[in-house]
Amino acid sequence: MQFLYREGADYVFMDNESYDQLQVPSNSIGDAVNFLKEGDTAVLPMYKDEIVGVELPAAVELVVTETEPGMQGDRVSGARKAATLETGLIVQVPLFVNIGDRVKVDTRSSDYLSRA
Repeated sequence: MQFLYREGADYVFMDNESYDQLQVPSNSIGDAVNFLKEGDTAVLPMYKDEIVGVELPAAVELVVTETEPGMQGDRVSGARKAATLETGLIVQVPLFVNIGDRVKVDTRSSDYLSRA
């Protein structure tokens, strides 16, 4: 299914084959809300017309919307800083990552993987 948009606390998905739309409460999606952005595709396993989870790719690319300014020359030190991503997820990133950068994040552990 393709994630279309948020409507209040619900997430609206569209079946890619039948084009039917499905409203899913955020509590049925769990931590996947931290990785979903409009237009993304996800597998929603169902049991008796109820969503039982969300299967996402192992990694997603998200844009950094808020972080401290980058530091030139701190590429090797291994130091980290907090960055807020477009979905609201906060991850620890290297000091050279700036606002507007696309980063790759592991959907299983919420860890920064690399710049995209």
